[in-house]
Amino acid sequence: MKRSDTHRGRTRSGLAVLTVVLLLTAACGSNSAASKGSVTASSSSNAAVSSKASSSSAASSAPASSSTGAAPCITDVNSVISRKAGETSTTGTLPSAEVTKLATAAAASFKLAAAPGAVVGVRTPAGSWTQVYGEADPAANAPMTVGIHTRIGSVTKTFTGTLLLQLVQARKLSLDDPISKYEPGIPNGDRITLRMLADMTSGIFSYTQSTAFTDPFFAKPQTNFTPAELVKIGVAGSPIFEPGAKFNYSNTNTILLGLVIEKVTGQSFGQVLQQMVLDPLKLTNTTWPGDSTAIPAPFARGFTLQGDTATPSKPSDATNWSSTWGWTAGQMISNISDLLTYGRALGTGQGLLDPAVQAQRLNSFPGAAGYGLALGCAGGWVGHTGELPGYNTALYYDTTTDTTVVVQTNSDIQSGNCPEKGTTLTDDPGQAVCSAPATRIFNALAVALNHPFAMS
Repeated sequence: MKRSDTHRGRTRSGLAVLTVVLLLTAACGSNSAASKGSVTASSSSNAAVSSKASSSSAASSAPASSSTGAAPCITDVNSVISRKAGETSTTGTLPSAEVTKLATAAAASFKLAAAPGAVVGVRTPAGSWTQVYGEADPAANAPMTVGIHTRIGSVTKTFTGTLLLQLVQARKLSLDDPISKYEPGIPNGDRITLRMLADMTSGIFSYTQSTAFTDPFFAKPQTNFTPAELVKIGVAGSPIFEPGAKFNYSNTNTILLGLVIEKVTGQSFGQVLQQMVLDPLKLTNTTWPGDSTAIPAPFARGFTLQGDTATPSKPSDATNWSSTWGWTAGQMISNISDLLTYGRALGTGQGLLDPAVQAQRLNSFPGAAGYGLALGCAGGWVGHTGELPGYNTALYYDTTTDTTVVVQTNSDIQSGNCPEKGTTLTDDPGQAVCSAPATRIFNALAVALNHPFAMS
C-alpha cells in the first residue's frame, strides 16, 4: 500500500483482531487482559486491543452512577444546556495564533499515527477550523479532503442513546423498564433495565468477544449479520455478572437498545434516526448504510491489520467490509461538517433533547470520568470514540469552553509502545504512547486547546 509522505514505506501487522469503539472504560476501573479476537474496554487515550479466545469475564468494577461522592464530570450542567450558540462559531475563522497552535499539534501527532490520512476539525464560539492530512486513497495518490466520508464506528452508540432518550422524553418508554418487556430470552432480563444497557452495567456478554462471531467475520468480512444473530451470540455468553454490579463495555447492550427503539416506534432504526436526529439537525452527509457495503462519495479507503489475510507487508483494505455486525452499536457513516454540528448538539442537547432529559444524561457519569447514558465523560469532555476495521473517529465536546473537536482517520491501527506484539506497524519506533490514530490526534488537540483530556 502506497502511503502519504509521512508514512510511506511503513508496513502493518496482520494480527486478526476486531476492535470497536473503546471509550473511557478504563476510567470506570481496570480491565483484566483479554486475548485475541475479542473487544475489551479501555481508555479513550489508549484503545486496548484484545486477542482471540478471550475470557468472557473481562469486566471491571465500577459505580453505575455518580452517587459515589466523587466530583462530577460536569460541574455546571445547567449552564451547558442553556448556553447560546453564536453564528460566529460556524461562520467565523479562528485567530491565526490559535490555528497555528492547533495545526502544529495535529501535524505532529499525525506523523506519529499509523494512518494514511486524517481530517480534523475544531469549532469554538470564535469560529471553526478544519484541516486535512495525508491520503484518502494511497494507491491512487488521492489526498484527503474536508468533506470526505468515513465510517464512524461506535460514535453510532451516541445516536442510539439519543433516540432512546427522545423516546423517554415522549413517554414512550422508561429507562427503568426491564429489557424483558421488549425482548424475551435475555438472562436476568427481568432485572436488567434499559438504563443498564445504555451505561454498560447490564452483565450481558459482548458478541464481539466470541469466536462464534469473529471466526466467520474474519474469514469472510463481507458476511452480513442480523441483530438477532448478534444478540444470540451475546446471550450465549451471558450473564458475566449481576445486573448493575460492574461496568463492561458490551456491544450487545446497544444492539438490544436498537431493537427496543424499533419495537416501540414500529419503524426501522434507519427511519427513526432520519426523522428524529438527522433531519432536525440537517445532517445531510450522515447515513445509515443498512446492508450496503458502499460509502457515499467522496470517501476514504480504510486500512486495517484486522482479519485473517492482512500481513505486515500488505494490510487489508476494509473499505467495503460489511458493517452490519455493528448495527446500532457502530454502523453509521459521516463527515467532518456533520460531526462538528452533531458534537455540540450531543453535548448541550440543543435540537435533540429537552433540558431535563439532557440534564439526566449529563449527570449520568460515575464521578469525574466514566461512561453514562451511551456517552463518555472525562474532566468536562463528553463524547465517544469510534473504531472498526479501517477507520477510527474521535468526537468530543468540551463543556467548559463550548468547543467541539472531531478527528477522522482511515486506519484503526495503533502506533507507539503498545504492549501486545503484532498490533503495530513493523517499523514503528515504539517510543510514543500507544494509541489509535484519531485518539492520538484528538489528545494532542485537547492539549493545544489548554484542556488536556484527563482520565482523573
